[in-house]
Order: sequence, then structure tokens, then C-alpha cells
Amino acid sequence: MRIRIVDAFTDRPFAGNPAGVVLLDAFPDDAWMQRVAAEVNLSETAFAHPDAGGSGADWQLRWFTPVAEVDMCGHATLATAHVLFDSGAVDGEVRFATRSGTLTTARHPDGSYGMDFPAAPLTAATAPEGLAEALGADPVSVQDTGPYVGDLLVELADESTVRGLGPDFRALAAYSRRGVIATARADAPGRGYDYVSRCFFPNVGVDEDPVTGSAHTALAPYWAHRLGNVLLTGLQASARSGLVRTELRGERVLLTGHAVTVIDGELHA
Repeated sequence: MRIRIVDAFTDRPFAGNPAGVVLLDAFPDDAWMQRVAAEVNLSETAFAHPDAGGSGADWQLRWFTPVAEVDMCGHATLATAHVLFDSGAVDGEVRFATRSGTLTTARHPDGSYGMDFPAAPLTAATAPEGLAEALGADPVSVQDTGPYVGDLLVELADESTVRGLGPDFRALAAYSRRGVIATARADAPGRGYDYVSRCFFPNVGVDEDPVTGSAHTALAPYWAHRLGNVLLTGLQASARSGLVRTELRGERVLLTGHAVTVIDGELHA
């Protein structure tokens, strides 16, 4: 059985967010997929098979961290689309049936991929007691991101504060279903991005995710409102780093990025 490792939200190897991609004829036992994801030990491993009809989609798609199945994942969706387009399995666009509804991905002439995702419904929240200590910085504002994303979105004072965070991951686990998205406006204009973020997801076994598409379904509407522009670019300032172009389209968000395959191998299990 073939497995690929694809770096998503980057156009060069060893950057962005790596995801495992396994194409199947049908979904096997959930426990097997979870064991594969634990073995691969990346933020997410995607499993997909052609849709037999009835859902209105082309492929069924599921995502697993090393410890749990998740409701939404951007970078592993991008990685799966990249594999399908590169292999010639799809052309033009591909529709995935997922826990988050039907997600459509199209390849653009420049080789990037645009993914149509639901925008997270943001709700202003009060910073919980102890959040500042767990995160390592004082929140400017806090938003609940709704059921699919399942995070707290926390704006901090500036870009340098986001970059310098050293959270207490165990303590952070108490504050949301998945984790915390820390963000701030870019310190200086003209550097190719409008806002920065870092994402900490201890509740699904990922202390820091390198580049998180699902987080940008919340970051896009948040910063579109704050900056007065529906077309923005986010830099996820992890050690690997990656860029996500975002376009707010009402209750949907178009997430755009590149991807590159770094490993193409055989799964013996």
C-alpha cells in the first residue's frame, strides 16, 4: 500500500506542515487508521477513497492525529489534493466528503491549491483565569471558534510576542477542546504577510502544529474584520513556517497554498 508524505503550505521541502496521505479503495477499521497515524507520527495523516455515490462528493476523506480523529484539517486536505492532482486521479477540482461537510479544492495555474472551507463562527469570550500564565502572554482579546475548529483564538500585543511564546502545554489543555491559536498583526507592512499565528493543540497530541489550515478558517474572518480587507496572507511562525493566503467569502473561506511531496513509499501493514 502506497503512502506519501507531503509538505503543505510551502513550495519547498522541509518547510510548511508535513502530512501523511494514504489512498484506499474503502475505509478500513478505525483502529487501523489510528495505528497508522501514530506510526507516521505527524500532526495529521489523511485517509481517502473514491466516493461510491450519494454524498455529492468525489472522494471520502478523514484525518487522524497520532492520538485522535479530528473534525477538520486544512493542511492534510491540501496534501491529499496535491497527491490526487499529481497522480492524475482528478482534474480541475475535487470535492471531499468530510466531517466538516463537502470541501472543494481546485488547482490554480501557478500550481497552488485553493480550498473552500466553512468560516469559523467567532464568539467573543472572556479570557479564562490562568490562560495568560499558561500561554505566557496577556491576551488582547479572546474568541471562541465554534464546534469544528474547537480552539480559543487569542490576539496578543504584537508579532514579537507571538514569536517568543513558550507555553505550558499541559496547562493550555484545560482551556478548549483542541487548543489555542495565538495571533497578532504583522509588525511591519510589506513583508508578504498581514498577520502571524502559532497553534498549540495538546488535547489532540500536537503541542505545536507547524501550519494549520483549519485555524485560518477563524483567523481569516477575525483579521478581515480587524484590518478591513477580505484578502489577506497569514504567516504561521512555527519553526518550519508557512504561508496561507485567505479570502473571506461570506460564511466560507478560501485557503490557498502550495504543496510538495517529499516521501513516496510503501506501507507494509
